[in-house]
Amino acid sequence: MNNFARRTLPAGVPIRALIVDDSVVIRRLVTHALTEDPSIEVVGSAANGRIAMKMIPLTNPDVVTLDIEMPEMNGLETLRAIRALYPQLIVIMFSTLSERGAAITLEALTLGANDYVAKAANAGSLDVSMSRLRDDLIPKMKQFFRLGKSSALAAVETPASRIALPPRCSALPGKTIARKAIAIGVSTGGPTALAELIPAFPKNFSLPVFIVQHMPPIFTRLLAERLQTLTKLRVIEASDGIPIEPGVIYIAPGDQHMRTARHGSEKRLLLDRSEPENFCRPAADVLFRSVADVYGGAVIAVILTGMGQDGRRGIERLRQEGAWVIAQDEASSVVWGMPGAVAKAGLADSITDLNSIVPEILKLV
Repeated sequence: MNNFARRTLPAGVPIRALIVDDSVVIRRLVTHALTEDPSIEVVGSAANGRIAMKMIPLTNPDVVTLDIEMPEMNGLETLRAIRALYPQLIVIMFSTLSERGAAITLEALTLGANDYVAKAANAGSLDVSMSRLRDDLIPKMKQFFRLGKSSALAAVETPASRIALPPRCSALPGKTIARKAIAIGVSTGGPTALAELIPAFPKNFSLPVFIVQHMPPIFTRLLAERLQTLTKLRVIEASDGIPIEPGVIYIAPGDQHMRTARHGSEKRLLLDRSEPENFCRPAADVLFRSVADVYGGAVIAVILTGMGQDGRRGIERLRQEGAWVIAQDEASSVVWGMPGAVAKAGLADSITDLNSIVPEILKLV
């Protein structure tokens, strides 16, 4: 898994972006959208990967936006070349919301792409396309940087290793509650993290595992199919009303919240398209609250790499019930937003690297 420590840029120093797309219209659109933000400078554009590889040492970008379908040297070929020569360069893929686009984007994420944005399809107007680019691409660029801070200020920030873990109430020690479910929230860097996490569960693992990964439709189904190839456990994209079974891994579908619910003597999964939370649907907070309602404190909650704070409020509710909370550490996270928010709020019982999470779960259950 590629880990990218957030780079600190001094005040007044912008993020340098290189735009790579075979469409001159898209290149102009992206350039126009990015240059409206004073913290971003577009240092060049290229019509294919071959040109881009020649431009990188000349323009010294911090971020490359990379189209997938291009002549001469496509997005995946370019990504491989970038990772070989510039392993710490941030790469954001441009994807179409199609079966092929989703499959290639997932492959790009496993090859080391940092994140992706979906191309606006049938946006209807230039203004709408610009708005979507500003709302989606710019935050995803900025998540990898600390902007406007001097090196002196950055040096005095509290590192993750020095965040104090909260005391556990003696009535709720971690190993005395019979755990009945695992709930996981994850975003940026999630497909790669899950590809390392899920195979670590033994084939006889008997608890249901609920996962919210911030992804659009099609992507989540393909993610479930990809994870299924890595484990003997059953992995499925959840559907509305299905009974919850032991030892099954459930992925929340894109654009739908996933909740656990009681149905007579059974437990079931319910899906809905109620309002997004934390700008997300599915949202980890929605899942975590429902898991608290159904399982109480008999839960291990895991918050993995991702941008934003989705999951923090749901984790707070779970921890009040007695759930055990594991946050991925900063060093092994692509973006320490979601786990960092939980850790800094004092809600994590442990802050650990990705490879240590499943062993800790197995000790607890």
